[in-house]
Amino acid sequence: MKQYTFRMSGGIARNVSVRLARPVTIDIAADEHIAIVGPNGSGKSILVDMLTGKYPLKEGTLKYDFSPSASQTIYDNVKYIAFRDTYGAADATYYYQQRWNMHDQEEIPTVKDMLGEVKDERLMKDLFELFQIEPMLEKKIILLSSGELRKFQLTKALLTAPRVLIMDNPFIGLDVSARTLLLSLLERLTKWASVQIILVLSMLDDIPSFITHVIPVNEMKVSQKIDRNSYLEIFRERYVEPSFDELQQRIIQLPCASTAYDSEEVVQLNHVSVRYGEHTILKDVDWTIRQGEKWALSGENGAGKSTLLSLVCADNPQSYACDINLFGKKRGTGESIWEIKKHIGYVSPEMHRAYLKNLPAVEIVASGLHDSIGLYKRTYPEQLEVCEWWMEIFGIAPLKDRSFLQLSSGEQRLVLLARAFVKDPELLILDEPLHGLDTYNRKRVKKIIEAFSCRPNKTMIMVTHYESELPSTITNRIFLKRKQ
Repeated sequence: MKQYTFRMSGGIARNVSVRLARPVTIDIAADEHIAIVGPNGSGKSILVDMLTGKYPLKEGTLKYDFSPSASQTIYDNVKYIAFRDTYGAADATYYYQQRWNMHDQEEIPTVKDMLGEVKDERLMKDLFELFQIEPMLEKKIILLSSGELRKFQLTKALLTAPRVLIMDNPFIGLDVSARTLLLSLLERLTKWASVQIILVLSMLDDIPSFITHVIPVNEMKVSQKIDRNSYLEIFRERYVEPSFDELQQRIIQLPCASTAYDSEEVVQLNHVSVRYGEHTILKDVDWTIRQGEKWALSGENGAGKSTLLSLVCADNPQSYACDINLFGKKRGTGESIWEIKKHIGYVSPEMHRAYLKNLPAVEIVASGLHDSIGLYKRTYPEQLEVCEWWMEIFGIAPLKDRSFLQLSSGEQRLVLLARAFVKDPELLILDEPLHGLDTYNRKRVKKIIEAFSCRPNKTMIMVTHYESELPSTITNRIFLKRKQ
């Protein structure tokens, strides 16, 4: 008799606000490894939350069979890594600049604290070696980079030896070597009869080879399960390469204001070093960015890319102790943080993590006009028009009145991207901007970035672990190595 770990028939969520467009009937056999795929905002996470019992059913049935596990509870058998950049217990009071403020980290647990008791020493040794966890053990959890955080979450989940491991976009934020290692690890796990893998993916055309079946989700509707090869064949037949020529022209034709500063050098870092306790993050970094240059900033997870950008954005208190010139002015000679930020548009995983404001999406975009986390100033009608224009450019105009926290993580990222562009900044800083976006939106946002950076006097820094994400306008590169 065939074993099914999950069997849902006619499932309708009790909560109206998280209800899919039609009842869900889906069977997941114990020997299948599943990819739940769909565009941003399609309902993938809602389906997972229904399967795992987070959203109880009003109608229909849901049955589990986690044999050979002795327990049949979701808690004991299923681990779900949502990858929404969380610090776990440290999230409750976390704020945007906290990662850079050493004086406000006393109560924050270390990686070692968060891992807890380990039962399988051999598995721990393998995972620590695979993800290079050892050097991270004494780090405060909020000091982890985006990629390090993913490695930690994976290690913690795998150490519990779950019967079913569900991962939401597990490869985003990982450097090339870590992605390769993770793929290899997951493939090995699928060969263990007692571990089932379910991936939730926004990249519709990138399904790992160890996946046996795909469940497509679109427009809040769950389609029937299909084998991987058939899905990819259908996708390739139906896929039409989108054209964004008209969209790019609209951006390129925007009127250009003259720069509000008169320096040829936008950023100048001289022998910059940053330490947190015993950990050296940056050492003797020299970096000059001139007006009009477009830089690709890359490096291993934990190499200090986000720390470097926090100095440029004036978010890191250590910038006052470093030899840094921004827009022709030496840091710490009297200019306010707001005088610096008015020239900069910025988006990053750290910002996304800290942005927990339950405001309409258009107000989140408008907060970019004032460089605030949340909206504390009145927005005038002409400013709202600009916000709505950029939301249209990013394809999210219909979301303008929706609460930010009710959007999917991909939709939230698009809102924060519109926030970064809304004041037409002279310096655009994009830290993993395509993080969590679906296939279509990745192409759209890449074209938006290319068009924006073609305009006069625009300077850009972009961080990504995927070479294919870089726009064609890149002029310079810098690579950071992790300090041992």
